[in-house]
Amino acid sequence: MSANKKATLTYADGKTTEFPVLGGSIGPDVIDIRTLYGKTGMFTYDPGFLSTASCSSKITYIDGDEGVLLYRGYPIEQLAQHCDFLEVCYLLLNGELPNAPQNKNFVDVITRHTMVHDQMTRFFQGFRRDAHPMAVLVGTVGAMSAFYHDSLDINNPEHRKVSAMRLIAKLPTMVAMAYKYNMGQPFVYPRNDLSYTANFMRMMFAVPAEDYKGNPVLVRALDRIFILHADHEQNASTSTVRLSGSSGANPFACIAAGIACLWGPAHGGANEAALNMLEQIGDASKVGEFIAKVKDKNSGVKLMGFGHRVYKNYDPRAKLMRETCHEVLNALGLHNDRLFKLAIALEKIALEDDYFVQRKLYPNVDFYSGIVQRALGIPTSMFTCIFSLARTVGWIAQWQEMIADPEYKIGRPRQLYDGAPRRDLVPMDKR
Repeated sequence: MSANKKATLTYADGKTTEFPVLGGSIGPDVIDIRTLYGKTGMFTYDPGFLSTASCSSKITYIDGDEGVLLYRGYPIEQLAQHCDFLEVCYLLLNGELPNAPQNKNFVDVITRHTMVHDQMTRFFQGFRRDAHPMAVLVGTVGAMSAFYHDSLDINNPEHRKVSAMRLIAKLPTMVAMAYKYNMGQPFVYPRNDLSYTANFMRMMFAVPAEDYKGNPVLVRALDRIFILHADHEQNASTSTVRLSGSSGANPFACIAAGIACLWGPAHGGANEAALNMLEQIGDASKVGEFIAKVKDKNSGVKLMGFGHRVYKNYDPRAKLMRETCHEVLNALGLHNDRLFKLAIALEKIALEDDYFVQRKLYPNVDFYSGIVQRALGIPTSMFTCIFSLARTVGWIAQWQEMIADPEYKIGRPRQLYDGAPRRDLVPMDKR
């Protein structure tokens, strides 16, 4: 970070003070206002943190105007086309892509940590069968700290590494267990001869009554979903993980907090909302009628799966997910799938209609990922669990980076108080 430039603030009848302007490797500069309150007695006001950089990071970069997403400097398009998910995990955790020996060792370690403690199965039995899988996941991931006491010292780099490996390895097992429990089916244990994603699909869909054979096209599609969702800078759930971690909370508790935040429909539930929207439209012939309702401010109808808080251009992940969607539907003989044809019709209108073009409401990754997961046989109740599984590596990488940062402090936002001023209590008999 360079700090050669200054920003001058004029306030309170012409008083001025200067603040350093910090420059990163790419992207907008930031004004370092850490001394603002001491110099001026004022805070900044930024609801939703629209213009606030809460930290410095070397992990992920987004240029929303240009539609760019980089993991450790690598374009998401290249990673999704040429790497598998565990290579991307290694990259996010370590800063560089692995060579062949490093990759083999990393895959071996993750593979041999996929089992969960057998007593954890009893946690699942404490939930109702119809409990939402995300509720189950929040509880069971948080409970991991009760089983793995040997890696809870956050100031020990080796402990942090072990916790990271355990979380990445065990999340697929726990997500699959949450699904099986909800379905009333027996748990399927992991196998060490399968890849990370193939193993997960087997744990999800295998049953004791017959052999399960994974389709390589479908395995690759789900692996790509994992890659595209692995990290996304300082979004709500990642910020939650960092804020939780800033208090010194153990990594399992921090990831559970991230999962809880991701559960919100405005964050991790967006792909489910997009799929529900397509179901409500019903048929491509009704797209025009639906678009008219979207434009009508009084209708209350919203276009789900379009637009993004950061991207003001075509979401680069959406392009890759669209290709993946074609591959999956063709492999399954579903190229005439009603919802996919409907999605294409809706996308075409939205990309050509001035109403949406002027507002830069381009399709985002959620628009297609729900269709892909539906084709894979994953129920909508599990969509956010799949998102959690993929995002865990990003959360843990961000958490590790924060803990190792000598400048990190416990998070403590301030506020603009507009409640009652100081007043004296009136005894009850005089109120």
